[in-house]
Amino acid sequence: MDKLDAKILDLVQHNGELTAAEIADRIGLSKAPCWRRIQKLREAGVIRQTVSLLDARALNVGTTVFVTLKTGNHSEAWFEKFVRAVRDIPEVTEIHRMSGDVDYLIRIVVPDIDAYDAVYKRLIGAVDFQDVSASFALETLKYTTALPLCYLKPD
Repeated sequence: MDKLDAKILDLVQHNGELTAAEIADRIGLSKAPCWRRIQKLREAGVIRQTVSLLDARALNVGTTVFVTLKTGNHSEAWFEKFVRAVRDIPEVTEIHRMSGDVDYLIRIVVPDIDAYDAVYKRLIGAVDFQDVSASFALETLKYTTALPLCYLKPD
């Protein structure tokens, strides 16, 4: 990956609607080579997909809940059951397996506390946990989907 690829990535991760011609113009490259670079980045899995970011409040899911889970069972069967359960809960937007005191960190978006309680009941009804703890985000100070590109290693 070179500096032109990094410029392309910077542009597309901030605005997925840019055309290859617009990107080419902004980075000083002709359209065809720029388009080929974009396709190569897609084929390599660097650009995984292009999406639209929606406004959570406008969609009535403006309450973000971070849930920490501890389990006493670390078997493959438990893990597979857990993954199936959370995969089917649309309010669960992120799941991270953690090191340290908690096993999993989950991000849930809902309209309110009552809706979170319904998600909580689905979750604990599907899989056994040792401990479940929830924290409600009061304010989001920073939110971005953009990844830092300063760590790219040149080819």
